[in-house]
Amino acid sequence: MHTTYLDIISGRRRGPKAACFRGVLALCAPAYRLAIHLRNRRLDQHRHTLAAGLPVISVGNLTTGGTGKTPVVAWIVNRLRDSGRRPAILSRGYKSLDGSANDEKLLLDRLCPGIPHIQNPDRLTGAREAINRHQSNVVVLDDGFQHRRLRRDVDLVLIDALNPWGYGHLLPRGLMREPKHALRRASLVLITRADLCSPQSLAELRRKVARYTSAPIATSKFRPTSLIDAHGAATPLAALHGQTALAFCAIGNPDAFRRTLAAIDPRFSTTELLTFPDHHHYSATDLERIATAAQRAGANLLLTTEKDLVKLPSTVGDIPIRALAIGLQLTAGADLLVGLLDAASLRRAAA
Repeated sequence: MHTTYLDIISGRRRGPKAACFRGVLALCAPAYRLAIHLRNRRLDQHRHTLAAGLPVISVGNLTTGGTGKTPVVAWIVNRLRDSGRRPAILSRGYKSLDGSANDEKLLLDRLCPGIPHIQNPDRLTGAREAINRHQSNVVVLDDGFQHRRLRRDVDLVLIDALNPWGYGHLLPRGLMREPKHALRRASLVLITRADLCSPQSLAELRRKVARYTSAPIATSKFRPTSLIDAHGAATPLAALHGQTALAFCAIGNPDAFRRTLAAIDPRFSTTELLTFPDHHHYSATDLERIATAAQRAGANLLLTTEKDLVKLPSTVGDIPIRALAIGLQLTAGADLLVGLLDAASLRRAAA
């Protein structure tokens, strides 16, 4: 159903039924826009925002998922720790089961070992827990751009170069949580996956972003580093050579995963990619579907993302599962981002 929805709102699915459905969704968008406008106008007056008592660095986006927040959060948190700070991560815990950790927390726990990660829809309560229980002196708010009740020192907004504007419409007609002019709240805009679009497209995107904000703009890419198994053991990317792999994922931007794989091995540009909804919890039926597809493709390896791997067994049948590990690489504006983070994390450290 999720794949069908994306095919419809993106325009990939044609025909009268798809057009009619797009029309119905478009009729719902003005009510969503009005609700967002009224909420933001109230919050702009700061009468409904609360200070946490320590520096807050927010990482968020304008669209629903798929911009690469998790590796960016990991990069920021590890840098803060390496600089002598005591960071904590605050997140909502979206799509966790029975109060347990969701996929993003499981992955961040592996990428940022020893860093407290507090999942609580009430971010202010989470910040107080970071102070009182973990003695943190800076918090990183994961997916915080729209969660404005907690006052922040830095609003880092991620924009995916492959789908920057969520098919050009607000929810539910598109994937945008807010209109583009919300970028005026940004402290810095980070364009992710800048390497996967043409230089001309990237230049045009930078120009368009600059129409809505005076904040500096940095660019980045996600660099594949290795293959990892369920226990975190890494093998070189060269291990893919000679393998027949079936790829699958449950992330917000599956096309980005396909393009990253194709950059490593051109075969992935034409082979099947099984997709599931973002944050999907794999069932026994899903694993059977993956096993059937792998058997049909003659695959001897299953390849997925790090966010998916933390929710999966080490094998499906007798076929091993490996995740493509990636790391953030800043390609322009690194000094701007580093300076912003350093200044913010020290702002109230002496108070």
